[in-house]
Amino acid sequence: MEARINPFGTRIGPKFVKPIVAAARVVAEAGIPAATLELVNIRASQINGCAGCLDMHTKDAMRAGETPLRINLVAGWREATVYTEAEKAALELAELGSRLADGGGVPDDAWANASKHYDDDQLMALVCQIALINAFNRMNVMTRQPGGDYVPGHLPV
Repeated sequence: MEARINPFGTRIGPKFVKPIVAAARVVAEAGIPAATLELVNIRASQINGCAGCLDMHTKDAMRAGETPLRINLVAGWREATVYTEAEKAALELAELGSRLADGGGVPDDAWANASKHYDDDQLMALVCQIALINAFNRMNVMTRQPGGDYVPGHLPV
């Protein structure tokens, strides 16, 4: 697959991405393990079919200490025994928040379950992370950004 456009080769792309990356740094300060945030990124990117983000976040998850087994099982997290209840709650929010058009948002029981594992700041951080990864997924899918060449720690912005 060939990209339609290089977002970082335009005037607009870097100006748009820099604040999103800065927002992701704020999320990282909320006390949610980096590996959990990467699992959330992977699940949303699977749902949205974003190869570029899957490339990045599977590699970043490995860098954050995730195992290949846990990364490979993200799509089937409900049936997997390798995730904590807190991680499952975060993955459920990622799915529901990425599929808003499919069923009306996040039901109260899913929110209540997440609330058992995360405080209000962490819940807001999860909401923000899910919004951020969905924004990146949409930008990358629309512009056909391929996966496979990401080098951890080397963002073009």
